[in-house]
Amino acid sequence: MSSRFLQEALQTLQCHFNWCFLNKEETDVGHTLQTLAAKVQHTAYRNRGVYLAMQAYLQQLRGNYVEALGSLREAEMVLKQDHPTNFSRQALVTYGNYAWMYYHLANYEMVELYLGRIRQICQSLSSPEPYSARIPEIHAQKGWSLLAAGFQNGEEAKKCFQTALQGDKSNKDFQAGLVVSLFAAWTRSQRADHWKEAKRLVEIYHRRRPLNDEVKVHLASLLEKTDWQRAKRLAEEAVHSSLDPEVLRNAAKVCQLRAPSRAIDILQQAIALAPGYHLLHHDLGVCYANQLQQAAAPEEREETLTAAIESFKRAVETNPQDLNSRLVLARMYSERAPLHAQEILQNLVKELPSFGKRGQQVICLHWGDFLLHWKGLRREAAEVYEAGLALPGGSHKEWQQLRRRLEALGTMCEEDDERGCERERLRTKSDPQC
Repeated sequence: MSSRFLQEALQTLQCHFNWCFLNKEETDVGHTLQTLAAKVQHTAYRNRGVYLAMQAYLQQLRGNYVEALGSLREAEMVLKQDHPTNFSRQALVTYGNYAWMYYHLANYEMVELYLGRIRQICQSLSSPEPYSARIPEIHAQKGWSLLAAGFQNGEEAKKCFQTALQGDKSNKDFQAGLVVSLFAAWTRSQRADHWKEAKRLVEIYHRRRPLNDEVKVHLASLLEKTDWQRAKRLAEEAVHSSLDPEVLRNAAKVCQLRAPSRAIDILQQAIALAPGYHLLHHDLGVCYANQLQQAAAPEEREETLTAAIESFKRAVETNPQDLNSRLVLARMYSERAPLHAQEILQNLVKELPSFGKRGQQVICLHWGDFLLHWKGLRREAAEVYEAGLALPGGSHKEWQQLRRRLEALGTMCEEDDERGCERERLRTKSDPQC
């Protein structure tokens, strides 16, 4: 096959290399790999194969091709175990990743091998396209990948599972995917209609699968504001029966506002199970930071601040690219050691080009705030806010925050000018020589 033909064929494959399931510029690959590892180990559904195929894609983004090929081999093995009767249908995504992987490695013989396997499967399915097939399994695998990349993809994942269910209405894994995607869509939108739809289907699924701890915690989250006692009971049931650190993390979130001490206990239990999972340390730090706002006695405040700092430090140690934890750590240090906070923020400013546009905006926001509130440098802060506003693309939310900061600075300067003029007027009035 010619190089041009290979490229054209690869572009038609249904796999992670062609799906727009994450923003490469904004995605923290290390974070996603950690969450995927937990999903592979603890998933309640027959979707380990697609998680491993996605893991391979992320590993090659970091240039780890040996690890990536190992993940694809493991994905093949898992698919054969989980789907012995329809392995070929399930393997299309993994084979597509193989083909792309070998293309990047310039091993064109292996590219042709996997394109040939994909073509044979598509022919056996009577697909009109030589290298793709419109089958439910593909839609479901894309749906699980979207959810694994982040709950911000909930709405798109929901459409994938709805399409999959049109082809296989009784598939329990597809039904579970739809339930989780509905919950994900609500967590992002917080819309009442999304809450109602998610609650209805999550309740139905929970009645059918009462031992599913992931769905149990999702139901607890949906009920937290309307039925706290039941929400707490569901969260506690999940904590006592699950070894999944992500389930425990979500259970802690349910308790975070109404039972903060219990949330801390749950997170510490989860950390004992997965000490290298950075989100557990971050969330523990958030719990301590929330308690810091309630601490009255100086000794209590100092102890809580120390606990928060240690948690965020551990989050950064387990994932050095965790921008949120680094920023919150700087904020925590601002109270105790401003010079340390300044060092963290200055390092982030130096690393600015390595972050996506939204990350750059957030760094400008925090660095400007530090210059303004801890250094009293209004002009320098304004310049940083303006630099953040000038960034192309990025997030509308952060853009608005930067704009409001600049407007507030302008108001402060106007008030200072007015006070200065008033002082000058009074001085002139009281000085007979003027």
